[in-house]
Amino acid sequence: MVTALYPGKFDPVTMGHVDIAARASSLFDEVVIGVAYSRSTIFTLDERMAFFQNATDEKKLTNIRVTPIEGLTVDSARSVGAAAIVRGLRTGDFGYEFDMALMNRHMAPDIESIYLMTSLETLFVSSTRIRELAGFGRDVSDFVTEQVAIAISEKFNNK
Repeated sequence: MVTALYPGKFDPVTMGHVDIAARASSLFDEVVIGVAYSRSTIFTLDERMAFFQNATDEKKLTNIRVTPIEGLTVDSARSVGAAAIVRGLRTGDFGYEFDMALMNRHMAPDIESIYLMTSLETLFVSSTRIRELAGFGRDVSDFVTEQVAIAISEKFNNK
């Protein structure tokens, strides 16, 4: 059985994240969504995990599990038994992701870095952009699940 880790802060989970997870689930026996601990998020770890779990349940992705991770990604990959780390790649991400892949390869040569190109429909979507739009009171429901859209609306309308 081949397991992959898909790590990130996912603050918030976007349709782009869900797309990468769904595509990875068709390539690996198991995909572990590793939701990273972070002090700089608008949603708690439990909320972010629940958002991703709900999204994968809605898509009936049965070979995905959501778990918290902390520390180095390669260490998290080892702890869940992953042979690969999956990342989504947009146009501006290449340099950062390339450097990270090389460092991960140095620390864990037995764990492959796998990059999936972001779909055309979600190419311009990022958690940062979603937070920015929501902060200006804009509707972000085209870019996130219904559950996340409601939570974002509540979070930003209560400020």
